Amino acid sequence: MDVAIVGGGICGLSLALNLSQRGIAARIYERAGEIKPLGVGITLLPHAMRELTALGLGEELLAAGIENRESCFFNRFGQLIYREARGKFAGYQYPEVGIHRGRLHLILYEAARRRLGADDILLDHDCVGVEQDEAGATIHIKQTSTGQKRESVRADVVIACDGINSAIRKQFYPQDKVVFAGINSWRGVTRRKPVLGGRTYMRVGSILTGKMVIYPIVDNVDGDGNQLINWMAEIKRDTFEPNDWNKPGDLADFFPLYESWRFDWLDVAQMIRDADQILEYPMVDKDPIERWTFDQILHAARLDITTGIHGDAAHDDRLRHAE
Repeated sequence: MDVAIVGGGICGLSLALNLSQRGIAARIYERAGEIKPLGVGITLLPHAMRELTALGLGEELLAAGIENRESCFFNRFGQLIYREARGKFAGYQYPEVGIHRGRLHLILYEAARRRLGADDILLDHDCVGVEQDEAGATIHIKQTSTGQKRESVRADVVIACDGINSAIRKQFYPQDKVVFAGINSWRGVTRRKPVLGGRTYMRVGSILTGKMVIYPIVDNVDGDGNQLINWMAEIKRDTFEPNDWNKPGDLADFFPLYESWRFDWLDVAQMIRDADQILEYPMVDKDPIERWTFDQILHAARLDITTGIHGDAAHDDRLRHAE
């Protein structure tokens, strides 16, 4: 069987590695012209690490990230509500790992290049539609960088892993659109000394009064003992009007809510001000669809390890368009 995978993000690459392990030939068609270590933090929960370990990548990912020992919940005044053990420290067989999204993506990408072969991961290939017959399916492709038509490709099966704005999903569901949840978030990374021992996943406040999620993703990032700390500020909005996630975050849009958050264990306001970068992400969802498979075509947005990865739904799609 010859499988064509549309999309070379976390979903598409992990799928290709799983197929390769089972002796099934696969080729990836990715719209980006280059795979770069973009983004901020992602948490790999134990069931995600189980699948990645089965692919032979567990040790490499653990070394590239930080193993969480505990999760702590605080109110907006920095007072501890409760704490719980995480990953192996909670009795799971596999760890819970905080990691930079770009590191995860590159580790999957390099593994796929080694196992599939570099010629089977085609960049700058944007799928614009697909047709099928009894013998298989045909993918229609254009060159992303120029917009010029590329030669169409035949495969036995086509699997769509092309993000929240999937062209293939849109073909079968023309009215498909992103649903905005009325919640906006700003995500950033900051270099600073470890917080609470440097192995803690922290949640502070609530969605109604301002919420922060904070966890480390890189150890000793500068040789001086500082970690790269991932943080997300989350606020419920009064409207459900769409807002754009293809732009840098503006400090003025959310910082006033957190300016007074200075606790004895962390100065949240200073951490936000010291950020290397800030990105804006609306919380989005999709309405349910009736079917995921259409003979030789499968929409695989949910059929991979991303059910065990904490991150925003549009992450891959946004980052592949970022540059």
